[in-house]
Amino acid sequence: MAKYLVTGGAGFIGCNLVRYILGKGHDVVVVDNFSTGKRENVADFIDKVEFIEGDIRDRELMDRAVKGVSAIFHEAALGSVPRSVEDPQTSHDVNVNGTLTVLESARAAGVKRIIFAASSSAYGDQEELPKHEGMAPRPISPYAASKVACEGYMRAYAACYGLETLSLRYFNVFGAYQDPEGPYAAVIPAFISRILRGQRPVVFGDGEQSRDFCYIDNVCEANWLAANAPAEKCDGTVINIACGARTTLNEILDLLRELLHTDIEAEYTDPRPGDVRHSLADVSLAKKVIGYEPKVYFADGLRKAIDWYAANL
Repeated sequence: MAKYLVTGGAGFIGCNLVRYILGKGHDVVVVDNFSTGKRENVADFIDKVEFIEGDIRDRELMDRAVKGVSAIFHEAALGSVPRSVEDPQTSHDVNVNGTLTVLESARAAGVKRIIFAASSSAYGDQEELPKHEGMAPRPISPYAASKVACEGYMRAYAACYGLETLSLRYFNVFGAYQDPEGPYAAVIPAFISRILRGQRPVVFGDGEQSRDFCYIDNVCEANWLAANAPAEKCDGTVINIACGARTTLNEILDLLRELLHTDIEAEYTDPRPGDVRHSLADVSLAKKVIGYEPKVYFADGLRKAIDWYAANL
């Protein structure tokens, strides 16, 4: 039995990852300040973990959190491209300075490995598809820029201090516990929740933009594979985590109407600044580095998500 730290463990990806690690029979420390994470996300496991409520920028708190852990899954961040466009300084402070604090606490405590939640937004709006790790980052939002900066720190700490690091560039993760409410809600939970309530889903743009949507179970497994990859693979390498297939927002709406037996129409509005037009991942490097293969593809993941929101809205 090992002990792992999950930062941002009350958030969408973090809380799913905590459940996954607990299911493997290991101990988990969770750090979250509930700025975007939710208390209800941790209600079913709060008595099974060591929960530390606080901010990843708090060095004293992070020094306490990292004691005795075998690896850190660094999921904590201030997400959302639109939020970062509105308030770039806070996005930078939480994402970059927070990550640097996590790295420094890990280095001081002799933690062996950090798996970082990077983002496909690093590629920006480059036309080349699929996106592969050999492409130079070209972020077009403060959020994306902050994630690229963190990748650089992961690589630097591997080179300077021998810390084993991997950065997983997530592509449009969706699934259970993803917040469907508010101005920064991701598209799939926002679509599902509005349709279930008989409301028109809102599309920013013409709906022909496409994404490589990745169900949460794939991401949890990718993190676990990364945590157990050979040390020589963990030198700050960046790898894509996705399914290698893309779907337009209009195609999602068509499938939702079919699955939910509705003819509700979407409301189309202006595109949002910072949003990319098309996104599709090449996941061959992830297969080579950590043995990753997506197991839940989009249609099956969407059905699972619908079932969860129908039961939990």
